[in-house]
Amino acid sequence: MIRSMTGFGTATATYLNKSITIEVKSVNSKFFDLTLRLPSMYREKEYELRSDLSRAIERGKVDVSFSVDSPEATKKTSINAPLFKAYYDDLKNIQQQYKTGDSDLMRIILSLPDVMSNDKQAVTEEEWKQVKSILDLSLEAFNEFRLAEGASMQKDLEDRITSITDKLIEVEKFEGGRIEQVRKRLMGSLEEFIQTQNIDRNRLEQELIFFVEKFDISEEKVRLRTHCEYFLETLKSDSSNGKKLAFISQEIGREINTIGSKANDAEMQKIVVNLKDELEKVKELLLNVL
Repeated sequence: MIRSMTGFGTATATYLNKSITIEVKSVNSKFFDLTLRLPSMYREKEYELRSDLSRAIERGKVDVSFSVDSPEATKKTSINAPLFKAYYDDLKNIQQQYKTGDSDLMRIILSLPDVMSNDKQAVTEEEWKQVKSILDLSLEAFNEFRLAEGASMQKDLEDRITSITDKLIEVEKFEGGRIEQVRKRLMGSLEEFIQTQNIDRNRLEQELIFFVEKFDISEEKVRLRTHCEYFLETLKSDSSNGKKLAFISQEIGREINTIGSKANDAEMQKIVVNLKDELEKVKELLLNVL
């Protein structure tokens, strides 16, 4: 069962008087590209979170945000009053000594180091366990979204690969007399030349047969069918194999291109164009498969 790289999941729960919400969303990317938004109280857990999210999500451009709503959050900043007074006394003395005139001492002092401080709330083990359980719930919803998207994509991929094998049958309808037509056309063009030149007809026939055999696409058809069967088999495996499916699609494209180069027939070329069109749509879908 394949999974999409596009996903969304969110979960909310309360711990004491805090309402904690975690949101996970992603779009397709070749690698794991994480943007993590954390409240300051959880910053010390960032490395652990990145490691856990990398294992759980695997691949994609991912955005994970944590938000905490708490009544205690209304006062996050405090003023160091003793330090403020010390700065004030020093600046006032300097002002009087050098007669610098009035200035906005309040603004200056508040901008000095350590006068203003943020109250950092320590995260207890119990709270962090609750946060991890909320993260697990959001990832569960996220993966369910990915699976649902993947099921829809899988049906589309199956239909398009099946369409390629069906169109290959149409190619065979024009294959029968094609080589004979090529042979007759070449012989007709060479007949006059043969009559006016001293050429070994038997040797020419052998070379002509060798040339015409290059238009045979039997091996390409067998390989193309095999690749399509392997694609469908991989598609139905338990794990999501986006990269492997992309490699198989490249092999399918190689056989289609070879059939096109050997076609030498207008109707066959039209079918080859349709085969390429189906394969391009398959490749577009695979860009979003995990």
